[in-house]
Amino acid sequence: MTQAQSNEIELEFDTFGDSQRPAIILIMGLGQQMIAWPEPLCNGLASEGFYVVRFDNRDSGLSTKFESFGVPNILAGLSGDGSGTPYSLVDMADDTVGLMDYLDIKTAHVVGVSMGGMIAQQAVIDSPDRFLSMCSMISSTGARDVGQPSAEVVAALMRLGGADNGNAVESSLEASKAISSRKYFDQMTERKLITTSYERNYCPGGFMRQLMATVTASDRTAQLREVLIPTLVIHGLADRLVDPSGGIATAKAIPDARLLAFEGMAHELPVPLWPEIRGAILANIRRAAVPG
Repeated sequence: MTQAQSNEIELEFDTFGDSQRPAIILIMGLGQQMIAWPEPLCNGLASEGFYVVRFDNRDSGLSTKFESFGVPNILAGLSGDGSGTPYSLVDMADDTVGLMDYLDIKTAHVVGVSMGGMIAQQAVIDSPDRFLSMCSMISSTGARDVGQPSAEVVAALMRLGGADNGNAVESSLEASKAISSRKYFDQMTERKLITTSYERNYCPGGFMRQLMATVTASDRTAQLREVLIPTLVIHGLADRLVDPSGGIATAKAIPDARLLAFEGMAHELPVPLWPEIRGAILANIRRAAVPG
């Protein structure tokens, strides 16, 4: 295990490439572990001359859990009551910067998917001098009038949060089907990832606490208008978990942001699109100023 002390917790992390090269920090989404970042994608970025870092967010994988807080009341959070929230997206953004400190990374390019995109946005807002470029994928601004999930997807996620050890894999697979596209969903590959993740660590309470952090997060739109680093927004036009309006609003809020939208893609990172996604991320990085 490779763990970093960050923001008074422990974060499990993994790296690819030479630590002396420019860094790319990868932030995974709700309830997902760092292994959901495909190794071919990580190695592909590292082969382009980057030091790639992926990690388990707090309350997922092998990083610190907050089990003593129990399972929060999501409905209360959706109604504006954040009293049962053990931590916020701001805390999770601080985790990211703390990991950079631990690894002696002064500045980095950041790529976040779903909740990870929200964390990336918050990290750039809070620590603008630490980031050179940002890619926000299948994510949103926190505004309540954009990026909202369908009722079907909400129901699937709530069932996932309540799954016990006996049906965790099947419940997770059903949730993945609900948020993925018919065009790209690969049941065999998804089952393998879910099973590996379950064997590595299973923490349904952590999923719900992360969800609470997202539903109680503030609208970042006004702050995103102050983001000056090159930004790429990637979204699937068939996304039912984070409606495409969330990605469109993100790109609209950030000055000179570029939007890459994929027809037929939902809330997923489809293998056939990895080359194009990697190329777009690298092109956005090349827009960034070289640190002095």
